[in-house]
Amino acid sequence: MTSFSLPALTLATSCPKDADVVVFGVAESAGSPVLVGLPDEVERRAAKQFGQPLLAVARSLGADSKPGSTVVLPGADGRRLIAVGLGNIDVTPEQVRRAAGNGVRTASGLKSERPLRVAICLDAVEPEVVKGAAEGALLGSYAFVKVSGAQAAESIAALTVVSSSGKPEVRGAVETAKTVAAAVCLARDWVNTPANVLYPQTFAEAAQAAVKGTRIDVEVLDEKALERGGYGGLLAVGGGSSRPPRLVRLSYAPRGAKAHLAVVGKGITFDTGGLNLKPSDGMYTMKCDMAGAAAALAATRAIAQLGLKVRVTAYAAMAENMPSGTAYRPSDVLTMYGGTTVENVNSDAEGRLVMADALARAGEDSPDLILDVATLTGACMVALGERVAGLMASDDQAADHVLDAAESAGEAFWQLPIPDGTRKKLDSKVADLRSGGNRYGGALTAAAFLQTFVPGEIPWAHLDIAGPAFNDEGPYDYVPSGGTGMAVRTLVALAQSLQS
Repeated sequence: MTSFSLPALTLATSCPKDADVVVFGVAESAGSPVLVGLPDEVERRAAKQFGQPLLAVARSLGADSKPGSTVVLPGADGRRLIAVGLGNIDVTPEQVRRAAGNGVRTASGLKSERPLRVAICLDAVEPEVVKGAAEGALLGSYAFVKVSGAQAAESIAALTVVSSSGKPEVRGAVETAKTVAAAVCLARDWVNTPANVLYPQTFAEAAQAAVKGTRIDVEVLDEKALERGGYGGLLAVGGGSSRPPRLVRLSYAPRGAKAHLAVVGKGITFDTGGLNLKPSDGMYTMKCDMAGAAAALAATRAIAQLGLKVRVTAYAAMAENMPSGTAYRPSDVLTMYGGTTVENVNSDAEGRLVMADALARAGEDSPDLILDVATLTGACMVALGERVAGLMASDDQAADHVLDAAESAGEAFWQLPIPDGTRKKLDSKVADLRSGGNRYGGALTAAAFLQTFVPGEIPWAHLDIAGPAFNDEGPYDYVPSGGTGMAVRTLVALAQSLQS
């Protein structure tokens, strides 16, 4: 199983003289474009070389303050310059994160005889803005390492974030950015790995390897332990595959922690739809159906590496949903962990079944908040598109807590309701409840189903990341094609907020 290695990133108060590429900003100030972050010396030499102000040169080549705008300028003084749109001059960390990502992603596509040294000069000063620049640069450098006998070519040798601030808080922000970006890229790698390489057993092994050397305890339940424990959802969904299911439990319990966060991730390593077989076009990208588990595991590692004073228990419910003579059927009644019985409505609604087992188990840990993350429903994509994730919660306070964390992390979530009467759609004549309702409000019905397995006294939030977890189109900002690592940054930010 191959993995991406982040380039080295350092913080400097001035642009390194050995930088091959300098990324600078174009922002809008009082209705006019201005250059942001470009060192005076570089600007003077470029203006002398081009015979006119660099802003005029950049504008003539299409440089713009519009976010997402990226223009490569002719070489100046042996360096290549990349102008990236920042938007308004009063930048947010997310604006800078996106601009840095665009700049580094563009730099990685430049032709060069050797890997490039890239300087990010965006006039970042405040710790959160510098952190945004560092995260964007690292995430923009990501490239999935192909499954190949040939060694992957390295495009970026080193990154430098330039900031005039020498405060310890800024240096700390950069170190945090490195840890968080590494976790996001780990989740991306797992999502991008083909399902014949990453399946429940190997995913569980990869999770164990990823947290080796941290203060995280690991427990892995195989199919025999799952049967002894009564995990009927995982056993049913994984029963059609020759590769049996797993439940991975990570436990991070630092001294001094006052809050306890439980995170449950959906880990369907491949989803054919089971006996309710998906059409071929809808099946091709289903190696990404474990993105929730990837986010939960990778974020927990980052939380431990950062030494955050919050207890975290993470559950990754792993199974492969396949059709066979041992596959579970529509109309089957399953007994979930804890004893609740479920009438299976659709074998392609398998994620909620494995999540139900893990949520019921997580409730026994009596955490202060349970959060689950899953590529759960196409209905959420219909409602919110491919770049915004859905959030549903037991109460507005829990929802606001998660939304605040998402905003600080720069990830897009939108709260959806679980209206009164939604649970009624799940009434069953042959079991405690059905696994699904009618075709309307599918994301809401799925959330109502999951909520059934959360103890009523524990606040709970559900993140449906079906849209933004996998980018099936071209890369943009700091987001690559394929796995995106969605929700990792929000989970880390949530843990940071729970320390206080």
